[in-house]
Amino acid sequence: MSPLPLELTDPPALPPPRSRRRWKFFAIVVLLVLLLPASWLARRGASKLAFFRVRSVVVDGTHYLSPDSIVARLSIDTLRSVFDDTPPLVERLKKMPQIADVTISRKLPGTLVITIRENPPVALVSGPQGLEPVDADGVPLPIDPSKEPSLDLPVANQRDVALTKMLGDIRATSAVLFRRVSEVSRTGAGDVVLLLTTTGSGTTSALKPATAAIGDSTSPNAVDAPGLLRVRARMGVSATRLTDIFPVEFDLRRRGARVAELDLRYRDQVIARLQ
Repeated sequence: MSPLPLELTDPPALPPPRSRRRWKFFAIVVLLVLLLPASWLARRGASKLAFFRVRSVVVDGTHYLSPDSIVARLSIDTLRSVFDDTPPLVERLKKMPQIADVTISRKLPGTLVITIRENPPVALVSGPQGLEPVDADGVPLPIDPSKEPSLDLPVANQRDVALTKMLGDIRATSAVLFRRVSEVSRTGAGDVVLLLTTTGSGTTSALKPATAAIGDSTSPNAVDAPGLLRVRARMGVSATRLTDIFPVEFDLRRRGARVAELDLRYRDQVIARLQ
């Protein structure tokens, strides 16, 4: 009877000596210390070369701002290199009220690319020179409505930050709804009233359903404004809640009903007051 073969296994590896691990860690630290400044030194050296001087500036993302105004604000020296620090330029542009955010990138050998995210106007309010555009925080923007034919904004009857923030939410959430807002105001009871154009309301297939209750036209605030639809809600209403009017409006139009007001002040309901 032959003996069974023995299984040979390698002996367990011994951990490297503690001093060896320490020297290995020290070598890695030294290597990092030597390599980290290399990119900075290379960029610093390249910034001294005339080949990398800024020869052009590309501005992207502007709508109401003109690229020339951005370049003028930067005041870039002709001897500036594309490798010079850009944070001072970013801070200079962020002081403009029309700019919400800005990033600056490089396109070698001599181009700076300025990407702008504008702070959009959300309403027209009364100012010293007439109606002036304001942003969602109620800050006036240096935009001349007479020179901007595409500036189609709702009119806010009060310079009210709560109203402008609501309009900013509508603009960011539902472009269809924002385009329809013609006028917005706050009532003495703490409600908000919006006048919406009745043309181009679009489809409602993507909107959540809402319960509609048909009322009467006995409300003293019910008005007959041709081409406009009155919507009443609580102050602070969300844009999502406002879009609940779309399926109700569509159904009432299909039935040929004349609506004096849609009321959103009641939970999960849209009350339609008819003329």
